[in-house]
Amino acid sequence: MPLTRLLVALLSTLLTVLALASELDPEQEHALPPPGITGRYLLMDTNGRAVSNEDFPGRFQLISFGYTFCPDICPTTLAEMSLVMSSLGNDAERLQPVFITVDPERDTASVLRTYVTFFHPRMIGLRGSPALIRRAADNFRVRYEKVREPGAPPDEYAVDHSAGMFLLGPDGSYIRKFAYAVPPAEIGERIREIMAAGDQRATNFNRRTTP
Repeated sequence: MPLTRLLVALLSTLLTVLALASELDPEQEHALPPPGITGRYLLMDTNGRAVSNEDFPGRFQLISFGYTFCPDICPTTLAEMSLVMSSLGNDAERLQPVFITVDPERDTASVLRTYVTFFHPRMIGLRGSPALIRRAADNFRVRYEKVREPGAPPDEYAVDHSAGMFLLGPDGSYIRKFAYAVPPAEIGERIREIMAAGDQRATNFNRRTTP
């Protein structure tokens, strides 16, 4: 009998969990970041100004990590980021594209500025000390490391790094990640949906709080 009661209790708990999961708002799934991802950073832009994830009030941020010497993944990602901006139309004003270099030794401010503006005039490049870059990457669970061929000069190396784009909300909080090679049109549509859902929540809140 004790075993029967235990099985009944477990079944009841399972049914409760499934019922709650079925009622979960899809937007809430992305509101809770995976363990370890905070979306926080404190770096410098190409004009030498300190920039953090909380410095874009009212705007979403679409962020990728990489380096200007990257032969394929980085230029592909930034080109796709530009297409995302185009797909959003007027809503693109509410999205800030950001590229964070993982190679601050070679990606000087001038090099980084020229690189990002080639892909989109509103895209900003961020850099910092190796320690600050590492901290930012860790906060996004981004992995990177230098790869040198035997006998290569010190300044000739590749950087193996994680790919994809990260979306932060208007308050600088992490929302979700878009994996590498997700079509730009799909990313743009998803971002538009998230923007619309946020607008609807704000409207509902104002209605509840307005006398």
